[in-house]
Amino acid sequence: GSTEIFSTHFCIFFKLFNRAIAEYLSCDLPYKLSCDDVFITSGCTQAIDVALAMLARPGANILIPRPGFPIYELCATFRRLEIRYYDLLPENGWEVDLDSVEALADQNTVGFVIINPGNPCGNVYSYQHLKKIAETAEKLKIPVIADEVYGHLVFGDNPFVPMGVFGSMVPVLTLGSLSKRWIVPGWRLGWFVINDPSCMFKNPKVIFFLLDIVSAFLSSILLVLRICSSYVLYAYIFMYFHFYQIIERIKKYFDILGGPATFIQAAVPRIIEQTDNVFFKKTINTLKQTSDICWDMIKEIPCLTFPQKPQGSMAAMIKLNISSLEDISDDIDFCFRLAKEESVIFLPGTVVGLKNWLRITFAADPQSLKEALGRLKSFCKRHTKLMLQQQQ
Repeated sequence: GSTEIFSTHFCIFFKLFNRAIAEYLSCDLPYKLSCDDVFITSGCTQAIDVALAMLARPGANILIPRPGFPIYELCATFRRLEIRYYDLLPENGWEVDLDSVEALADQNTVGFVIINPGNPCGNVYSYQHLKKIAETAEKLKIPVIADEVYGHLVFGDNPFVPMGVFGSMVPVLTLGSLSKRWIVPGWRLGWFVINDPSCMFKNPKVIFFLLDIVSAFLSSILLVLRICSSYVLYAYIFMYFHFYQIIERIKKYFDILGGPATFIQAAVPRIIEQTDNVFFKKTINTLKQTSDICWDMIKEIPCLTFPQKPQGSMAAMIKLNISSLEDISDDIDFCFRLAKEESVIFLPGTVVGLKNWLRITFAADPQSLKEALGRLKSFCKRHTKLMLQQQQ
């Protein structure tokens, strides 16, 4: 009756916008995603929460970048996941410290989060570095959670390469949204995508067949060598069996989640297919212009250091030289007093994991940005030790 008709129409509608996102993301991959690989979320924040909720289990831990996006810490804490921070290296273009990743991971590690293009650092990873990340995750037998909400918003030397390119090497959960590239932050339409071109995690027969082979092989080899097999064997079992369970849980979880408004979902196919490249180029040119303004003006402020020129996204990290300031105690004090004295608001680096750094966004009108940075310069000048000594 009417219920069946509604259900049929809804399924067709559901397939349309999922297929549109699958086709959009497939353009940059060496394989094709299907609409069954795509799940719609209320913004990327819900996609983050779903990823962590599905990976969580008693005693589990997750690897998160420092500096990073605070929502990961919030969601992980809520889901009772132990947070293990790995470092990003400012002197190397904010690349992942892969040695620290290997040192932090163990048999209870359930995921490895990367953010590319970077928030809050404004970096863009090269193909070579992403491949090393994939190789490390494969070695550790953990899936990669790739936050690509700033995907394609790049204007430096490195092109944007989606982590899903390496989906045949290691499972990748890709998170994204319309809000940044299409400049519609209030629409709250995101996606959660499973990159699994080999399909081994979706086919239980393949999983158990592999488990039998891997278990028998490892047990015989390790028995001969008389060494403990628990860690290695557990890692393989987790990689093949637990991830299959996660996929099934994801499908069921999305059945009960409330997604974005249906009229916004209905607009997705046309938005993705009909947005002209001129629109994207204009956005990139504006971000390039404003990032250049930040780079040029902040270099003139002695107490601030830009470790790398922004390459993508809409934000960057600046190092604060507290020792050159007479009456500022730390980054939080700096930001409070800057807001009070100059009505300019920066985010203290402590909030994103780096004490005595500042996070600045350059997603602003060029003239307003120049005005704000001019006020920042005046503030720093007033509070430097040399200036205060001269006044005395």
